[in-house]
Amino acid sequence: MPSSYFVGLMSGTSLDGVDGVLAQIDDAGRLNVLAHDFAPFDHAFRSDLLSLNQSGTDELHRSALAGNAIARHYAEVVDALLHRARLTAAQVKAIGAHGQTVRHRPLEFDPDVVRHLPAVGYTLQLINPALLAELTGIDVVADFRSRDLAAGGQGAPLVPAFHQGVFAQPRRCVAVLNIGGIANLSVLKADGSVLGWDCGPGNTLMDFWCARHTGQAFDRDGAWAASGQLHPELLLKMAGESFLHKPPPKSTGRDLFNPAWLLHHLAQFEELEPADVQATLCTYTAYACSQDLLRYAPDACQLVVCGGGALNGELIRQIAAHVPDKSVLNSEALGLPPLQVEAAAFAWLAFKTVRRETSSLPSVTGARGARVLGAIYPR
Repeated sequence: MPSSYFVGLMSGTSLDGVDGVLAQIDDAGRLNVLAHDFAPFDHAFRSDLLSLNQSGTDELHRSALAGNAIARHYAEVVDALLHRARLTAAQVKAIGAHGQTVRHRPLEFDPDVVRHLPAVGYTLQLINPALLAELTGIDVVADFRSRDLAAGGQGAPLVPAFHQGVFAQPRRCVAVLNIGGIANLSVLKADGSVLGWDCGPGNTLMDFWCARHTGQAFDRDGAWAASGQLHPELLLKMAGESFLHKPPPKSTGRDLFNPAWLLHHLAQFEELEPADVQATLCTYTAYACSQDLLRYAPDACQLVVCGGGALNGELIRQIAAHVPDKSVLNSEALGLPPLQVEAAAFAWLAFKTVRRETSSLPSVTGARGARVLGAIYPR
């Protein structure tokens, strides 16, 4: 089938940097990654982005400058991808650019009291897509999540339809767990239907605690967590978080699972060794992910894991222990390495948007018919 080139760019709630892929996608939506690149954020810029997750001084000005900086970071990754794939900008159909989420408050504010419609709320991803189009000379598709909210969705996760396209198996129920800063689960049912929602924290709490006590950005392979001891009382206190007990659809972010949330729960456990806290946080993430899988997809025969958390051996060991009747598989075994999956999803979402095709779950399709995620910014 005829195919086109698309770029997908993703910077997630882990705030570690930008993942980008250059993919060839045919008319049936089949995707082949030709190049992958990662550009880390420096400490100062990461701190700026973290500060924008909370109210502060001169937020509009700082957010605008951060959006410009994100566009420049993205443009550098696009240049690297083109070089790796030996393509020119003119050969690329479009870029799917996620931007950097700094607030995510779906369905919380501004209900339509006249028409008796629920609240829409908002989600905010920092990026200047017009600047990115100018810097790269490629059409840019961005602002994916706001359209999903407007149609009655949660704005997250956006990847389940893509997961269906690349990981679904005929007549089998398969689950896909993406562990970034936040963990989200896609359930690809045997009848072809799809569910997707956020489970709770992924790496965000573990990364914060690791950086605070070891100076390292993350706990490589979960080795520090494995050296500590689970603290049952702390786990039980955190497990009482109401978000974990909400039924899907649901989504969350740093607005809830942030350092202040963790420090509040730790207030009565000041005597704990830092390694024991890390061990308990690892178990907490495993619990949040596995309980949702068991509760809402008990018939799933396989769990495909992707995202940075897929490289945390201790976390994956614990998740597998919670779901012993399911085969737990790294996405690389199915042809797409875990650090490429989300960026590939945004290349695919750009492909769907350019073709004006539905690119999210039918269950959140707006009542007004046509449904396209993303706004196009021409070069």
